[in-house]
Amino acid sequence: MHVPLFTAFAAGAARMRIEGAAARLVVAEPRQAEKLTDIPGIEIIRTGPEWDALADSAPLAEDVAVGGDGPIALLFTSGTTGRPTGVPVPLRAAAAFAVYLTCAVDLRPEDLFWNAADHGWAYGLYYGIVGTLVLGATSVQYRGAFSPATMVEVIRSQGVTNLAGAPTMFRALAKAGEVTEDAPLRLRRVSTAGEPLPPSVLEWGRAALGTEIRDHYGQTELGMVICTLAHPELAAPPRPGSMGVPLPGIAAQIRDGQIAIDAASPLFWFPGYLGEPEKTAERFTPDGRWYLTGDTARQDDDGWFFFSSRDDDVILAAGYRIGPFDVESVLIDHPRVQEVAVVGLPDPEGVRGEEVVAFVVPAGAVADPDALAAELQAKVRDEYSKHAYPRRVHFVDRLPKTPSGKLQRFLLRQGTTD
Repeated sequence: MHVPLFTAFAAGAARMRIEGAAARLVVAEPRQAEKLTDIPGIEIIRTGPEWDALADSAPLAEDVAVGGDGPIALLFTSGTTGRPTGVPVPLRAAAAFAVYLTCAVDLRPEDLFWNAADHGWAYGLYYGIVGTLVLGATSVQYRGAFSPATMVEVIRSQGVTNLAGAPTMFRALAKAGEVTEDAPLRLRRVSTAGEPLPPSVLEWGRAALGTEIRDHYGQTELGMVICTLAHPELAAPPRPGSMGVPLPGIAAQIRDGQIAIDAASPLFWFPGYLGEPEKTAERFTPDGRWYLTGDTARQDDDGWFFFSSRDDDVILAAGYRIGPFDVESVLIDHPRVQEVAVVGLPDPEGVRGEEVVAFVVPAGAVADPDALAAELQAKVRDEYSKHAYPRRVHFVDRLPKTPSGKLQRFLLRQGTTD
């Protein structure tokens, strides 16, 4: 069973996953292997000359049928809300991965596909490796640090036609000015997943990338389940702020304000968390029929889903329920804002319950923080809602994120940006 490790992991994060999976063999590059030498009970095969030993080793004497429920990978959740948890991925999940690439990404035999998400995480592993192998698709594998300039170079030099990646990648690309309406990329399809994209980035994508950025929603436990479908027989124009409709083979609805997936759906495959039956039970309704994602959203009359926040990220201020993404979408459009995260913190006066607080990574030096903070507060009041403007604005050097680039709001609520 494959247990991917992300190269940016420190020794502690790698050890937690190795020991949590009871792994006994680790294949690693030499510089990554040095992180693992203090972990007892494992054998380390370093890539390079020793890799030939794997190629030369004898195959298994006979095939082994593991069945659809046989685990092929063990992935740990990204830790956006707390401690990572092991998710076994069964073989039958590969069918769901193939359906997503076909119906939502519209991956075709003539495409050169690049899933730029890291393969140590669900989106990159499920759809950059497993799903493309199932379909026999041609895909780009890039080894190197991300930057907007290198991303553009890879797309243009390799002739990428179908691109998928994390929202942070597209936000950085839009801010960097590497691709513009006057010098666009010529892509046939573009997909993203991980967190919602601001409407302004979607507008930029149409002109700069040659096609719409189609937003999709899923979890490590599910794969992608709600999507802005791209297959010609299923496609509809993207709706700003929406992640789409249920993937064919998935039934979904809003239950008590959160996204719920019908566990009887043909493409539902989550087998439960590794060794944690109580935590697994918490994710389902008492009758076991509905898987509860913990992510709040709304659904319009046409069945399209609009993400609000994780259930524990909703801000309760003076009787209002405020989704942080709505406020962030306004603030990120300001030219002096490079990145932003919004959370709810206790009202110091004890009147409002919580108050909206913004953590802003500025684009360049801030000569007058108070003036810029007032400007950002006014922008939210004028363009979104008077009750949702950030009562406090903090300027920080960075936002706390998981190694896969997902924002860790719970750390901001705890008072740290590390």
